[in-house]
Amino acid sequence: MKNDSVNRIASRFVLAAFYALAGVLHIAHPAPFLSIMPAWVPAPELVVMLTGWAELLGAIGLVQPVSRGLRRAAGIGLALYAVCVFPANIHHFALDMAKADHGFGLAYHIPRMVAQPVLVWLALWVADVIDWPFARRKG
Repeated sequence: MKNDSVNRIASRFVLAAFYALAGVLHIAHPAPFLSIMPAWVPAPELVVMLTGWAELLGAIGLVQPVSRGLRRAAGIGLALYAVCVFPANIHHFALDMAKADHGFGLAYHIPRMVAQPVLVWLALWVADVIDWPFARRKG
């Protein structure tokens, strides 16, 4: 097995664990997620619960050993999920910065903003949807 395959598989399990934990937290303890939900999101309790289930199902899809197609679909789904929740992260950033004490502050929010596109890429890479930037050039 090539080293990049080992790295991809290990990263797949780490990302799946991250999303599984996040999914459990969304379902079991929704209050923090509800507090950062933009006002324009309808049925926020339902949305938080469904996002938790999306994270759990995506995590399961990433690590299931039966279907490469299901793993790829899970990676694409988690990448799209990361794009869709980005407005809530921006909203949380704005809410915190408006507080007198700046809430979690820039040391929390700036890395979180940078991490969002990394999560999109990572979900696609661990699911074998993309090889960038690790693919070897042909020719």
